[in-house]
Amino acid sequence: MQALIDAIDEGRLNAEIVVVMCNHKNAPGIERARAAGIASYVFVRRDYASRMAQHDAMLACAQEHGAELIVLGGFDRILSSAWVEAYPNRIINIHPSLLPAFAGGMNPKPQQDALEAGVKIAGCTIHIATADVDAGPIIAQAAVPVLMDDTVETLANRILAQEHRLLPQVVQWFAEGRAHVENDSVQIVGAIPSRWWSDAE
Repeated sequence: MQALIDAIDEGRLNAEIVVVMCNHKNAPGIERARAAGIASYVFVRRDYASRMAQHDAMLACAQEHGAELIVLGGFDRILSSAWVEAYPNRIINIHPSLLPAFAGGMNPKPQQDALEAGVKIAGCTIHIATADVDAGPIIAQAAVPVLMDDTVETLANRILAQEHRLLPQVVQWFAEGRAHVENDSVQIVGAIPSRWWSDAE
């Protein structure tokens, strides 16, 4: 979320964050959103009769604020199917692995899995969220090397830097109407600077 706020402030992203929602009262993102003057709401599970009721309330909030694209940046639950039906191909998720590798786990499990598997390249994926977890069409990916002395924390930090670089660009594609899903594949209209290897930061 902060990467998007910064990109908007710097003129790199022509979009507006109309609302920020979270399911944890003390999440730093909520405080940052409020500091930036963005409408922010917390939906704690125990305040609702069911998970479905919680997610329905969140969906209603998004729609009331006129959200056109949903970005799951750090959200740690699986959205109900009602969200996918309300925003078909308009929900994007960030996952800290090069999907389909190491799908299904929440941060930092994918990074731990990558280290344990001994892979030499890790990274992040931004994809369309569907009813199947981490299985929606891939929009963009960024790769980082796995170093000999990497820990879960150091690898996660390098992947996070690429998430922050990649996410504003992907959102800009949607803002420009350049991203389209065709036959379960995301097509981006126009030339995209292509480089399979990202700078390690």
